Amino acid sequence: MADKLKIKLVRSAVASVKKDQTLTCRALGLRKIGDTVEQPDNPSIRGMIFKVKHLVEVEEI
Repeated sequence: MADKLKIKLVRSAVASVKKDQTLTCRALGLRKIGDTVEQPDNPSIRGMIFKVKHLVEVEEI
């Protein structure tokens, strides 16, 4: 596993998405389309990414 993950929001987390997925994006630190954050690579972050994998792009750093 890498040390960090670079996560970018590429689709809207508001329209036609369940509320828990919107809240997961917020918990990752993603608010608007195009927002990018770096998060540590651990199982809890990986689980959050898996839940919203259709909304984000992930790159290992």
